[in-house]
Amino acid sequence: MAEERPGAWFGFGFCGFGQELGSGRGRQVHSPSPLRAGVDICRVSASWSYTAFVTRGGRLELSGSASGAAGRCKDAWASEGLLAVLRAGPGPEALLQVWAAESALRGEPLWAQNVVPEAEGEDDPAGEAQAGRLPLLPCARAYVSPRAPFYRPLAPELRARQLELGAEHALLLDAAGQVHGQLGHGTLEAELEPRLLEALQGLVMAEVAAGGWHSVCVSETGDIYIWGWNESGQLALPTRNLAEDGETVAREATELNEDGSQVKRTGGAEDGAPAPFIAVQPFPALLDLPMGSDAVKASCGSRHTAVVTRTGELYTWGWGKYGQLGHEDTTSLDRPRRVEYFVDKQLQVKAVTCGPWNTYVYAVEKGKS
Repeated sequence: MAEERPGAWFGFGFCGFGQELGSGRGRQVHSPSPLRAGVDICRVSASWSYTAFVTRGGRLELSGSASGAAGRCKDAWASEGLLAVLRAGPGPEALLQVWAAESALRGEPLWAQNVVPEAEGEDDPAGEAQAGRLPLLPCARAYVSPRAPFYRPLAPELRARQLELGAEHALLLDAAGQVHGQLGHGTLEAELEPRLLEALQGLVMAEVAAGGWHSVCVSETGDIYIWGWNESGQLALPTRNLAEDGETVAREATELNEDGSQVKRTGGAEDGAPAPFIAVQPFPALLDLPMGSDAVKASCGSRHTAVVTRTGELYTWGWGKYGQLGHEDTTSLDRPRRVEYFVDKQLQVKAVTCGPWNTYVYAVEKGKS
């Protein structure tokens, strides 16, 4: 049987520090553009000013304000303050190294420790492990923090499957598919530690994502729940900022008919009254994608959101100033909109990773897996 062709990675959005975003020039790319080494990349982690790429061969390459390369790399996690690198050891152990971002991969790391995986994870179509991805460590009982102490244990009762860190909050998915968070409890009070989100208790979640100040989770049945700050429409709820800035989406949004054609609809309640503006959604709200699409993956930027559907389509919304939504413009949206580039190119999206102001997507030709 012939070996199936691998997919490729694409990038769009902010690249003001020279981050790899395909053929983009200048400070921004408005439409998905293939990465030069996209075929070989298996993991992307993007900070504001630089991006870390891990290849299937275990090579780590940095692009942007931080540069450099290293071998024997299993995973990398980029934040503006530090770079965490998980490197293969001679045995089952892995070596965790933490570097200051401005001196990444040069000289001695700030901190290093050997970690022992609990079990090897299987790779998904994009080459990413299903469990134990940084900042969650392979031991699944600790995680990497962007501030010292860099190694932080989780509560003993938490068997973590996924951990996402936003600008000022954390979101954790446990082995039973339950969500624990510092936000989403129906109040605006800060929580020092993640606690079970009662609003989602009993619903089995498959994926979580944390943006700058908002959160998303995807259920095993394909439903999307979203909460937090809605300043740029990143929750896909009406926001006053877009209306006051003259953006079209708060009052007149582009949607798709069942046949895929576009239709414009004036925003508002079912009785014709203007839709209420939502600045903060304090607890998880169910979000419906156009045409009843089911979601399988989600990622959040600082103020934008991206979701992959079961059929391999990509929807984005929120802040679009640098083209990070991929719609060939810099418009911000407070409703989900399909990225037509992948439809036009007959590509099926398999994974999405948002940086604060940009987006990276892994896609394969339709009919391939």
